[in-house]
Formats: sequence, structure tokens, C-alpha cells
Amino acid sequence: MPRQVIRRFLPSHDVIKRQKALKIFGNVLYNPNLWCLNRRSASGAFAVGLFMAFVPLPSQMIMAAGLAILFSVNLPLSVCLVWVSNPVTMPVLFYGAYKIGAWLMNAPHQPFHFELSWAFLLNQMSQIGPPFLLGCTVCAIFFGLVGYFGIRGLWRYSVVRSWNKRRFR
Repeated sequence: MPRQVIRRFLPSHDVIKRQKALKIFGNVLYNPNLWCLNRRSASGAFAVGLFMAFVPLPSQMIMAAGLAILFSVNLPLSVCLVWVSNPVTMPVLFYGAYKIGAWLMNAPHQPFHFELSWAFLLNQMSQIGPPFLLGCTVCAIFFGLVGYFGIRGLWRYSVVRSWNKRRFR
């Protein structure tokens, strides 16, 4: 069951191979382990994708593809899951990460006002940067682990349920 649900939302193998941004990986993309969908590859892809969703850098998808290749997990699923932090959800996720980092560091809450200048950005990052980066790291590890163990558990539950259905036919 999880395999059919996940496959419905994933792009095809050829569509991923034609992406210009992924050309830097060369022939490594022909590894069949990057395209198979089983419990190990799906749970690893969830861990990679959700981890990279909390990395506050603009090239999250390329880094997720690199980690998927490094750990030999499902590449399309890893890249797609990075979009958990899309332009609509990113402010909420990163503000939550900042709040968690500030809570862990016992840092006082900083009032926020915005100016479009380089000095403002440098000043703000020196004040909110450490709690923000700590919060992003904690959230990335936490949600990566939740995704990994959650998908492994859900996959196992689905397999056991189908075995039991077959046994009682």
C-alpha cells in the first residue's frame, strides 16, 4: 500500500535525470538503488528530505540529492520532501526553529523590525543567528528521525496487515 501511494506523487526516473541541476552528479544517477522504492530507501529518503528541509540555504534540493546519492536512498522522494519548507511554510518553520533555539539557549526574545540594508542583515544575524541555527539543527535532526522511524513503522504495519489479510482468506 505505501509503495503505490508514494509512487503516485513521485516524478518519473527520466524526468529526474533530465534536470539540469542534477547533471553535476553525472553517471551516478544510473544507480538502481536510487530509484527503487522499498522500506529502507523510503525511510532513508524521508530522513534526508526532512533533514534538508530545515537547512536554511538556498540549494536544499541539490544537497538532498547529494545526500540521497551518498546514502543510496530514493532520490526523487528525498528531493520532493525538501519542499516541506516551501515559500509559504518557510517563515513558520524557521520562526519555530528560532523559538526552539532561543528556548534552548535561554536567549531573550528579540523584537523584530525590518529594514532593507546590508548593515541591518548583519546586525540581525549576529543577534538571532546562533539561536536560529541551533533551532534549525535541532528541528532537522528531530524531524529527520521522526520521518525515518515513522515511515519504517508505517511500512511494517502495512506489510503485516496485508499478511494477515492473506492468511485469513
